[in-house]
Amino acid sequence: MSSETATITVRLVRSFEHRNFRPVVYHGVRLDQTVKQFVAFVRNDVSSRAGLPPPFRNYKYDTMKIIHQAHRSKTNELVVSLEDDDKLILRDDSTLKAAGVANETELAFFCEEDYRNYKANPVLAW
Repeated sequence: MSSETATITVRLVRSFEHRNFRPVVYHGVRLDQTVKQFVAFVRNDVSSRAGLPPPFRNYKYDTMKIIHQAHRSKTNELVVSLEDDDKLILRDDSTLKAAGVANETELAFFCEEDYRNYKANPVLAW
């Protein structure tokens, strides 16, 4: 029995205020793995990925949130939506599929503390 796989885009968010992010595409992601396993895989991959600047490779990512799912409407936020955290932030003990991740889903990967600070005061710095 083969497990279901998907292509997932992970947006590495370095700074919400400066809209500083980099997308990384993963092909063949198993949807039956837990969010915790996928987070560990992405952290490991990002830390050794050629082509990413050191600020992105060495950042303290700890939280994933669904930004967009295929064939659904997109948010107007350029980095990540500040709404529906209870539905869109992925919980570690859940599988990717149970959390709502499907083929061509786009996820944000960020530091939860930075996200909470930005959500409390959503001001852009240029």
